[in-house]
Amino acid sequence: MTSSDRAGDPVAGAPEAGPPAPSTRPRTARRSLTAWLVACAAGAGLVLLAGGREWASVNYGGTAGAAPVPVSGGDAVPGLTPLALAALAAVLAVFATRGVWRRVVGVVLAACGLAVVALAWPSRVPARAVEVAETLRSLAGQAAHVTVSAWPWAGVAGGVLLALGGVAAVLLGGGWPGMSGKYERRSGDAGRTGAGRPRREVTGDRALWDAIDEGADPTLDPDDRSGNESE
Repeated sequence: MTSSDRAGDPVAGAPEAGPPAPSTRPRTARRSLTAWLVACAAGAGLVLLAGGREWASVNYGGTAGAAPVPVSGGDAVPGLTPLALAALAAVLAVFATRGVWRRVVGVVLAACGLAVVALAWPSRVPARAVEVAETLRSLAGQAAHVTVSAWPWAGVAGGVLLALGGVAAVLLGGGWPGMSGKYERRSGDAGRTGAGRPRREVTGDRALWDAIDEGADPTLDPDDRSGNESE
């Protein structure tokens, strides 16, 4: 054997590089699911918070005694809160579903996020704010100046987080654990134990109860039971 052949051989005692341990996959999936849950909760919370804040102020400068009319996000976009609540329901549904249904829920979550972005976009706020102000003050037809706050952008940011969360659920949801993952894993481990290991012999009172459960008469001798089964 030449020196070049020896150089290619692994060093004695050095650990060989192998594939990552299987236990790291469930841990990575749980971390991914936790990060996704935090992002979606933050998005929905941001939308709900923005919906209760003042989005615009409508000022009728040409009308004597007309004070500015504040317009909240819930008044400017009535569907904002229902969309945020629907997104939260979709987040919970991800834990209760698997496979194709989990991807469907992810699509619903993404649709809720995109709808929030479209409704909360700041360029749509002034026209809606004027409509709300005219309804509250009966000042239809009056010249109005609308000042838009930064809260619509907060609603847009929350909608973006929800939309990205929906896309992540579609692409990555297949590897995430669900509500019943723990119980399915336990039953799967029990099945593998029964198939890969010899059945442990049970004696004593436990053996009597197991025989009764299997429909056998524990009072008979083994020879008598074998004779009855052969007949």
